[in-house]
Amino acid sequence: MTENDFIPRPYKNSIQDGNITWSSPSNIALVKYWGKKTNQIPENPSISFTLDHCKTITTLSYSAKQTQEKFAFEVYLDGEKKDDFKPKIATFFKRVENYLPFLKNFHFKIETSNTFPHSSGIASSASGMSALALCLMSIERALSEDMSDEFFIQKASFLARLGSGSACRSLEGDLIVWGTHQQIEGSSDLFGVKYPYVVHNNFKNYQDTILLVDKGEKQVSSTVGHGLMHGHPFAKRRFDQAHENMSDLMTVFKQGDLDRFIEIVESEALTLHAMMMTSMPYFILMKPNTLEIINRIWAYRRKTQSKICFTLDAGANVHVLYPENEKTQVLDFIKKELLEYCQNEQYICDQIGFGAQLLGNDNQ
Repeated sequence: MTENDFIPRPYKNSIQDGNITWSSPSNIALVKYWGKKTNQIPENPSISFTLDHCKTITTLSYSAKQTQEKFAFEVYLDGEKKDDFKPKIATFFKRVENYLPFLKNFHFKIETSNTFPHSSGIASSASGMSALALCLMSIERALSEDMSDEFFIQKASFLARLGSGSACRSLEGDLIVWGTHQQIEGSSDLFGVKYPYVVHNNFKNYQDTILLVDKGEKQVSSTVGHGLMHGHPFAKRRFDQAHENMSDLMTVFKQGDLDRFIEIVESEALTLHAMMMTSMPYFILMKPNTLEIINRIWAYRRKTQSKICFTLDAGANVHVLYPENEKTQVLDFIKKELLEYCQNEQYICDQIGFGAQLLGNDNQ
């Protein structure tokens, strides 16, 4: 498919006002996306676990307006008006206007909330932008004569990507691929797709306990960080490595090889931070407690032969990944040995989820 496939034909129906509510989860990448081309196109493919409990719930209310000169919207987080969110939404609307030509026909009220603590260091852009894209697609579906479920999800993922790259991986589950990979049928730079091949039972109901090491604002935005990959001395080799790790994970998922899974996932996490530390300008997002947690995970794994491992986003928090059959033992280890390194001993227990959910739709 191309971008032009998402430009709609003239709408057949008309609507005046209504509201739609979607919940959409966050996700955690196993093979990392770091570096992008124009129009939010990734430099390398990535694959992620969709989460279950960490999600954004967004209600989009809309009413027809007389003039179509400009975008009109308000944004609320947890019931509080957030004018500082408006520039990002305005940028998103400009990017997607060609694909959603109804945007200037309505006044929108965007009401959003997260199931995880605000400013917890959990990336809310993926869950937030995917939830908003789904709400907008529900409006387009009401305006259109017919639309398949497959196209609905593809276009919602395509739109979410234009708001936040990783948001395109949050619509479905439990494993989502974004970025073209020659061995993965149907993979695309334009939108995320469900991983299409056999996945061993070892990876069913996989657990993710998120240790909140630092809940402060990131030192550098993801947009700036991705931009620093342009001209990075190790960029080409990193992009090749991501393709290789995706290929290796295909065998891992088929055979259930947890030891190789651990090697790939932890290497990907450390490579992501190595690229940040070797860019110009360079920066370090890990904290001393991040490193202490990693070392304790390694020691626990050596001692117990556990299949526990870690991954990191572009920040200090640690995602502790482990099979469901180790849940009791690993949670005991986390509470006894790792919580003291978390800010206010805060952590979030999550697991693999299966994507977004429509919670309400009232079109008139």
